[in-house]
Amino acid sequence: MKTIAFVFFFLLISVLNSPAQSAFQVVVKGKGQPILLFPGFGCTGEVWNEAVAELSKTHQCHIFTFAGFGNVPPVEMPWLSKIKDGVIAYVKENKLKKPTLLGHSLGGTLSLWLASVEPDMFNKIIVVDALPASAALMIPNYNGEAIAYDNPQSTMMLGMDSASFAAMNAQTVPYMCKNVKKQKVLVDWMNKADRKTYVYGYIDMLNLDLRKEIAKIKIPVIMLGAANPDKATVEKTYKAQYEKLPSTVIHYAENSAHFVMYDQPKWFMEKLNENIK
Repeated sequence: MKTIAFVFFFLLISVLNSPAQSAFQVVVKGKGQPILLFPGFGCTGEVWNEAVAELSKTHQCHIFTFAGFGNVPPVEMPWLSKIKDGVIAYVKENKLKKPTLLGHSLGGTLSLWLASVEPDMFNKIIVVDALPASAALMIPNYNGEAIAYDNPQSTMMLGMDSASFAAMNAQTVPYMCKNVKKQKVLVDWMNKADRKTYVYGYIDMLNLDLRKEIAKIKIPVIMLGAANPDKATVEKTYKAQYEKLPSTVIHYAENSAHFVMYDQPKWFMEKLNENIK
Protein backbone atom coordinates (compact mmCIF):
# COMPACT_ATOMS: atom_id res chain seq x y z
CA MET A 1 0.00 0.00 0.00
CA LYS A 2 2.82 2.38 0.92
CA THR A 3 4.51 1.61 -2.40
CA ILE A 4 1.34 2.39 -4.35
CA ALA A 5 0.84 5.62 -2.42
CA PHE A 6 4.44 6.64 -3.11
CA VAL A 7 4.09 5.93 -6.84
CA PHE A 8 0.85 7.93 -6.98
CA PHE A 9 2.49 10.83 -5.13
CA PHE A 10 5.46 10.76 -7.52
CA LEU A 11 3.19 10.78 -10.57
CA LEU A 12 1.15 13.65 -9.13
CA ILE A 13 4.26 15.73 -8.48
CA SER A 14 5.52 14.94 -12.00
CA VAL A 15 2.28 16.22 -13.51
CA LEU A 16 2.19 19.35 -11.38
CA ASN A 17 5.78 20.12 -12.31
CA SER A 18 5.52 19.26 -16.00
CA PRO A 19 7.27 21.71 -18.36
CA ALA A 20 3.95 22.77 -19.90
CA GLN A 21 2.48 23.90 -16.60
CA SER A 22 5.63 25.37 -15.08
CA ALA A 23 6.14 27.74 -18.00
CA PHE A 24 3.71 30.25 -16.47
CA GLN A 25 1.32 31.04 -13.64
CA VAL A 26 -2.30 32.03 -14.23
CA VAL A 27 -4.71 34.10 -12.15
CA VAL A 28 -8.39 33.77 -13.11
CA LYS A 29 -10.88 36.57 -12.48
CA GLY A 30 -14.50 37.04 -13.55
CA LYS A 31 -17.04 34.88 -15.36
CA GLY A 32 -18.16 34.62 -18.95
CA GLN A 33 -16.39 33.99 -22.25
CA PRO A 34 -12.68 33.42 -21.62
CA ILE A 35 -9.90 35.86 -22.47
CA LEU A 36 -6.24 34.88 -22.20
CA LEU A 37 -4.13 37.93 -21.30
CA PHE A 38 -0.41 37.73 -22.10
CA PRO A 39 2.04 40.39 -20.83
CA GLY A 40 5.03 41.70 -22.74
CA PHE A 41 8.62 40.65 -22.17
CA GLY A 42 9.85 41.24 -18.63
CA CYS A 43 6.41 42.18 -17.32
CA THR A 44 4.01 40.37 -15.02
CA GLY A 45 0.29 39.84 -15.50
CA GLU A 46 -0.24 42.95 -13.37
CA VAL A 47 0.33 45.00 -16.51
CA TRP A 48 -3.32 44.18 -17.25
CA ASN A 49 -4.74 45.26 -13.86
CA GLU A 50 -6.72 48.22 -15.18
CA ALA A 51 -8.03 46.26 -18.16
CA VAL A 52 -9.01 43.27 -16.01
CA ALA A 53 -10.96 45.50 -13.60
CA GLU A 54 -13.24 46.30 -16.54
CA LEU A 55 -13.16 43.11 -18.60
CA SER A 56 -13.76 40.75 -15.67
CA LYS A 57 -17.24 42.24 -15.25
CA THR A 58 -18.36 40.41 -18.38
CA HIS A 59 -15.59 37.90 -19.18
CA GLN A 60 -13.46 35.26 -17.51
CA CYS A 61 -9.93 36.68 -17.55
CA HIS A 62 -6.98 34.28 -17.46
CA ILE A 63 -4.01 36.49 -16.59
CA PHE A 64 -0.61 34.98 -17.34
CA THR A 65 2.83 35.67 -15.89
CA PHE A 66 5.59 33.79 -17.69
CA ALA A 67 8.40 31.76 -16.13
CA GLY A 68 11.36 33.82 -15.00
CA PHE A 69 9.33 36.98 -14.38
CA GLY A 70 7.58 38.21 -11.26
CA ASN A 71 7.55 35.41 -8.71
CA VAL A 72 7.37 32.60 -11.28
CA PRO A 73 10.44 30.32 -11.18
CA PRO A 74 12.48 30.09 -14.40
CA VAL A 75 12.48 27.09 -16.72
CA GLU A 76 15.18 25.64 -18.91
CA MET A 77 15.60 26.90 -22.45
CA PRO A 78 14.04 26.98 -24.96
CA TRP A 79 11.69 29.23 -23.02
CA LEU A 80 9.17 30.57 -25.50
CA SER A 81 8.25 27.26 -27.12
CA LYS A 82 7.52 25.85 -23.65
CA ILE A 83 5.12 28.73 -23.05
CA LYS A 84 3.40 28.20 -26.40
CA ASP A 85 2.96 24.46 -25.82
CA GLY A 86 1.87 25.12 -22.24
CA VAL A 87 -0.87 27.54 -23.30
CA ILE A 88 -2.29 25.02 -25.76
CA ALA A 89 -2.29 22.36 -23.02
CA TYR A 90 -3.87 24.84 -20.58
CA VAL A 91 -6.76 25.59 -22.97
CA LYS A 92 -7.41 21.89 -23.53
CA GLU A 93 -7.12 20.85 -19.88
CA ASN A 94 -9.46 23.62 -18.73
CA LYS A 95 -11.85 23.00 -21.64
CA LEU A 96 -11.91 26.66 -22.59
CA LYS A 97 -14.16 27.25 -25.58
CA LYS A 98 -12.77 29.63 -28.20
CA PRO A 99 -10.95 32.04 -25.87
CA THR A 100 -9.96 35.46 -27.12
CA LEU A 101 -6.23 36.20 -27.08
CA LEU A 102 -5.08 39.57 -25.78
CA GLY A 103 -1.34 40.12 -25.85
CA HIS A 104 1.05 43.04 -25.49
CA SER A 105 4.44 43.03 -27.24
CA LEU A 106 5.86 39.51 -26.80
CA GLY A 107 2.38 38.46 -25.64
CA GLY A 108 0.95 39.68 -28.93
CA THR A 109 3.55 37.79 -30.95
CA LEU A 110 2.78 34.68 -28.88
CA SER A 111 -0.91 35.14 -29.70
CA LEU A 112 -0.12 35.17 -33.43
CA TRP A 113 2.00 32.03 -33.02
CA LEU A 114 -0.76 30.21 -31.16
CA ALA A 115 -3.40 31.07 -33.75
CA SER A 116 -1.13 30.00 -36.60
CA VAL A 117 -0.48 26.53 -35.12
CA GLU A 118 -4.01 26.08 -33.71
CA PRO A 119 -6.23 27.97 -36.18
CA ASP A 120 -9.50 26.53 -34.80
CA MET A 121 -8.82 26.88 -31.08
CA PHE A 122 -9.37 30.61 -30.55
CA ASN A 123 -12.00 33.26 -31.20
CA LYS A 124 -10.03 36.37 -32.11
CA ILE A 125 -6.74 38.11 -31.37
CA ILE A 126 -6.18 41.60 -30.02
CA VAL A 127 -2.53 42.48 -30.42
CA VAL A 128 -1.12 45.48 -28.54
CA ASP A 129 1.90 46.94 -30.31
CA ALA A 130 3.47 43.65 -31.41
CA LEU A 131 5.02 42.30 -34.60
CA PRO A 132 5.32 38.85 -36.20
CA ALA A 133 9.13 39.25 -36.39
CA SER A 134 10.71 41.52 -33.79
CA ALA A 135 14.21 40.86 -35.12
CA ALA A 136 13.29 42.42 -38.47
CA LEU A 137 12.72 45.70 -36.65
CA MET A 138 16.19 45.63 -35.10
CA ILE A 139 18.46 43.82 -37.58
CA PRO A 140 18.97 45.35 -41.06
CA ASN A 141 18.08 43.01 -43.94
CA TYR A 142 16.96 40.30 -41.51
CA ASN A 143 15.93 37.11 -43.29
CA GLY A 144 15.22 34.79 -40.40
CA GLU A 145 18.78 33.91 -39.41
CA ALA A 146 18.89 32.27 -35.98
CA ILE A 147 20.71 34.06 -33.17
CA ALA A 148 22.73 31.79 -30.89
CA TYR A 149 22.31 31.95 -27.12
CA ASP A 150 26.08 32.09 -26.75
CA ASN A 151 27.17 35.41 -28.21
CA PRO A 152 29.18 38.43 -26.97
CA GLN A 153 26.07 40.49 -26.14
CA SER A 154 24.57 37.66 -24.06
CA THR A 155 27.84 37.11 -22.22
CA MET A 156 28.07 40.81 -21.41
CA MET A 157 24.49 41.01 -20.11
CA LEU A 158 24.76 37.84 -18.05
CA GLY A 159 27.90 39.22 -16.44
CA MET A 160 26.45 42.62 -15.52
CA ASP A 161 26.17 43.37 -11.82
CA SER A 162 22.77 44.33 -10.43
CA ALA A 163 23.51 48.07 -10.38
CA SER A 164 24.59 48.13 -14.03
CA PHE A 165 21.60 46.03 -15.07
CA ALA A 166 19.23 48.37 -13.20
CA ALA A 167 20.88 51.42 -14.79
CA MET A 168 20.38 49.91 -18.26
CA ASN A 169 16.69 49.30 -17.56
CA ALA A 170 16.24 52.82 -16.17
CA GLN A 171 17.64 54.23 -19.42
CA THR A 172 15.57 51.97 -21.69
CA VAL A 173 12.10 52.12 -20.12
CA PRO A 174 11.37 55.85 -20.80
CA TYR A 175 11.61 55.13 -24.53
CA MET A 176 8.93 52.44 -24.17
CA CYS A 177 6.56 54.22 -21.78
CA LYS A 178 5.79 57.93 -21.55
CA ASN A 179 3.78 57.54 -18.33
CA VAL A 180 6.32 58.54 -15.68
CA LYS A 181 4.46 56.89 -12.79
CA LYS A 182 4.38 53.56 -14.59
CA GLN A 183 8.04 53.71 -15.60
CA LYS A 184 9.18 52.79 -12.08
CA VAL A 185 6.85 49.77 -12.07
CA LEU A 186 8.31 48.54 -15.36
CA VAL A 187 11.89 49.04 -14.20
CA ASP A 188 11.18 47.12 -10.99
CA TRP A 189 9.73 44.18 -12.94
CA MET A 190 12.75 44.03 -15.22
CA ASN A 191 15.24 44.32 -12.37
CA LYS A 192 13.59 41.36 -10.61
CA ALA A 193 13.59 39.14 -13.71
CA ASP A 194 15.65 35.98 -13.80
CA ARG A 195 18.73 37.12 -15.70
CA LYS A 196 19.11 34.00 -17.85
CA THR A 197 15.46 34.24 -18.88
CA TYR A 198 15.87 37.94 -19.60
CA VAL A 199 18.83 37.28 -21.89
CA TYR A 200 18.07 33.93 -23.53
CA GLY A 201 14.29 34.39 -23.51
CA TYR A 202 14.74 37.58 -25.49
CA ILE A 203 16.78 35.64 -28.04
CA ASP A 204 13.90 33.14 -28.27
CA MET A 205 11.63 36.06 -29.12
CA LEU A 206 14.04 37.42 -31.74
CA ASN A 207 14.34 33.97 -33.32
CA LEU A 208 10.58 33.73 -33.84
CA ASP A 209 9.74 34.86 -37.37
CA LEU A 210 6.02 34.51 -38.12
CA ARG A 211 5.79 36.73 -41.20
CA LYS A 212 4.87 33.74 -43.38
CA GLU A 213 3.17 31.65 -40.70
CA ILE A 214 0.48 34.25 -39.98
CA ALA A 215 -1.09 33.38 -43.33
CA LYS A 216 -2.50 30.31 -41.54
CA ILE A 217 -4.53 32.42 -39.11
CA LYS A 218 -8.27 32.13 -39.74
CA ILE A 219 -9.66 34.38 -36.99
CA PRO A 220 -9.95 38.18 -36.80
CA VAL A 221 -6.80 40.05 -35.75
CA ILE A 222 -7.09 43.55 -34.31
CA MET A 223 -4.00 45.64 -33.70
CA LEU A 224 -3.79 48.46 -31.16
CA GLY A 225 -0.52 50.10 -32.09
CA ALA A 226 1.53 53.02 -30.80
CA ALA A 227 2.02 55.89 -33.23
CA ASN A 228 5.42 56.85 -31.80
CA PRO A 229 8.03 57.71 -32.97
CA ASP A 230 5.97 58.80 -35.98
CA LYS A 231 2.83 57.31 -37.51
CA ALA A 232 4.15 57.10 -41.07
CA THR A 233 7.11 54.94 -40.02
CA VAL A 234 4.92 52.73 -37.85
CA GLU A 235 2.38 52.23 -40.64
CA LYS A 236 5.16 51.23 -43.04
CA THR A 237 6.51 48.69 -40.55
CA TYR A 238 3.10 47.14 -39.86
CA LYS A 239 2.26 46.95 -43.56
CA ALA A 240 5.50 45.10 -44.32
CA GLN A 241 5.29 42.67 -41.40
CA TYR A 242 1.58 41.89 -41.73
CA GLU A 243 1.68 41.52 -45.52
CA LYS A 244 0.51 37.89 -45.30
CA LEU A 245 -2.43 38.88 -43.11
CA PRO A 246 -3.99 41.77 -45.04
CA SER A 247 -7.32 41.60 -43.19
CA THR A 248 -5.72 42.85 -39.96
CA VAL A 249 -7.53 45.89 -38.53
CA ILE A 250 -5.06 48.40 -37.09
CA HIS A 251 -5.86 51.31 -34.76
CA TYR A 252 -3.08 53.75 -33.89
CA ALA A 253 -2.78 55.45 -30.50
CA GLU A 254 -1.46 58.97 -30.95
CA ASN A 255 1.16 60.26 -28.53
CA SER A 256 1.82 56.79 -27.20
CA ALA A 257 4.97 54.74 -26.85
CA HIS A 258 5.10 50.95 -26.65
CA PHE A 259 2.97 50.59 -23.47
CA VAL A 260 -0.27 51.84 -25.00
CA MET A 261 -2.35 50.76 -21.99
CA TYR A 262 -0.33 53.14 -19.80
CA ASP A 263 0.23 56.05 -22.18
CA GLN A 264 -3.32 56.29 -23.55
CA PRO A 265 -5.47 54.37 -21.02
CA LYS A 266 -8.82 55.89 -21.98
CA TRP A 267 -8.30 55.32 -25.71
CA PHE A 268 -7.00 51.83 -24.99
CA MET A 269 -10.03 50.76 -22.95
CA GLU A 270 -12.44 52.19 -25.50
CA LYS A 271 -10.82 50.20 -28.31
CA LEU A 272 -10.59 47.11 -26.14
CA ASN A 273 -14.28 47.21 -25.25
CA GLU A 274 -15.28 47.85 -28.86
CA ASN A 275 -13.34 44.87 -30.16
CA ILE A 276 -14.01 42.37 -27.36
CA LYS A 277 -17.72 42.98 -26.85
